[in-house]
Amino acid sequence: MSETPPGPKGEPLFGSSRRYADDPFSFISAVEETYDGLARFDMGPMDTFMVTDAGEIEQILVGDSDRFRKPDFQGDALGDLLGDGLLLSDGDTWRQQRELANPAFRMARLADMDDRIAAHADAMVEGWQAGETVNVESEMARVTLHVILDLMMGVELSEERVATIEDQLEPLGRRFEPDPLRFAMPEWVPMPGDEEFESAVDTLDSVLDEIIEARRGTHAGEDGPMDFLSVLLRAQDRGEQSADQLRDEMMTMLLAGHDTTALTLTYTLFLLSEHSAAERRVQQEVDEVVGDETPTVDHVRDLDYLEWTINEAMRLYPPVFTIFRTPTEPVEIGGYSLEAGDTIMLPQWGVHRSARYWDDPETFDPERFSPERRSDRPRFAFFPFGGGPRHCIGKHLSLLEAQIILATVLGGYELDFQGETPLELMPSLTMHPRQTMEMTVRER
Repeated sequence: MSETPPGPKGEPLFGSSRRYADDPFSFISAVEETYDGLARFDMGPMDTFMVTDAGEIEQILVGDSDRFRKPDFQGDALGDLLGDGLLLSDGDTWRQQRELANPAFRMARLADMDDRIAAHADAMVEGWQAGETVNVESEMARVTLHVILDLMMGVELSEERVATIEDQLEPLGRRFEPDPLRFAMPEWVPMPGDEEFESAVDTLDSVLDEIIEARRGTHAGEDGPMDFLSVLLRAQDRGEQSADQLRDEMMTMLLAGHDTTALTLTYTLFLLSEHSAAERRVQQEVDEVVGDETPTVDHVRDLDYLEWTINEAMRLYPPVFTIFRTPTEPVEIGGYSLEAGDTIMLPQWGVHRSARYWDDPETFDPERFSPERRSDRPRFAFFPFGGGPRHCIGKHLSLLEAQIILATVLGGYELDFQGETPLELMPSLTMHPRQTMEMTVRER
């Protein structure tokens, strides 16, 4: 047996990074189809091991999670953006922050806020006119921003300030699109787009400064509000939270707390527009369960087909299309030895569309997620929120929010996609459509 796993051959200096940068989704799919659960390739100077075996993924994320950590991104642009927030921190810092954050994300708290999510959804659709065309990606980004600002920061910003946040998302996203030159160059080498990225970070920092200062003094004592910002401000009062840590958590919450949900909503509405039978079934379910009422958490529990549809959208278009881990000690994966510090890629895109786990994997079929059909599938054939101790803390909020917003939209409207298909996808920290997601609003 070879000492290293097989994999695609790269070119000098760049390795496979140019092929990956040209189209990471095709590259991931080709590697998944060609190699048996594990492949090795060079990403510039970085050896990368791509794991697509569901059992091995579960072992990395769950069974042996204490032998892996997230890669150290703090030295690069992602570290400049998110710092030591929950997404990137590790060790004792992560454990302390996760413990602080848990009460804000408990389902019991979120269930009591279903009316606030629904109110934001209502405010969005009230601004629509029958026959007009809306940019659904922008609409979903705006409504999910309002939700995260309300539920996790305890503030309501003006539309102008929300637009300021939205305006920074494009230069931030461009900075993290795959670039073979960036793979090959040291981080300190200036590159096109760096100034725009730094300006966007500065602008968002100023918005967060305003939010934090506005909330200071309103977070009360230990029995005060349980939004995440209030929890952290109380921790700061006790000397348990630095200004930098508070900033990093709020930046992580502002960006990661809305983007993935907005994309899930966008892709779900796109897929329903393209599949009229599924759209009618969702509408019928919403009519029967919700009727003329405002969607609540109790309704959500009975919206089975809507839940399957959201899962199928995340399978076909996972907003986070790959995650990374690094062993902290030598480990064995797929019969091969990996060293401490190696880079491991766990690509949702490749696994979610693998013919090893899914019949007709390119086909939209929400009933894949019915209890009867999912029972024989490996657990980590589908992992849009990661898994194990480091699973996404916002999973319950994201799903509750998506179901309430979609029930609000689909209970009163049909949305018809006006762009070209198939979708072209843009890789960054998350997976965005390249097309403007214009849809025509029609009242039911």
